[in-house]
Amino acid sequence: MKDSIHPAYGPAKVICACGKVWDIYSTRKEQKVGICAECHPFITGKQKLVDVAGRVEKFRRRYQKPAK
Repeated sequence: MKDSIHPAYGPAKVICACGKVWDIYSTRKEQKVGICAECHPFITGKQKLVDVAGRVEKFRRRYQKPAK
């Protein structure tokens, strides 16, 4: 391999929004993520399914057949 054309590869940290930190090796010194296995709603069981603003009803009204 040629020298000085590849990025520096070394120790790095991955930081989640919940506060969990991993030590990895990467070309970046620090990487921030919004969600991890510790705080993911599906894994923690705190998942909420919300029909915001009646999306299903809104879809049905938009694409229903016109009355004859």
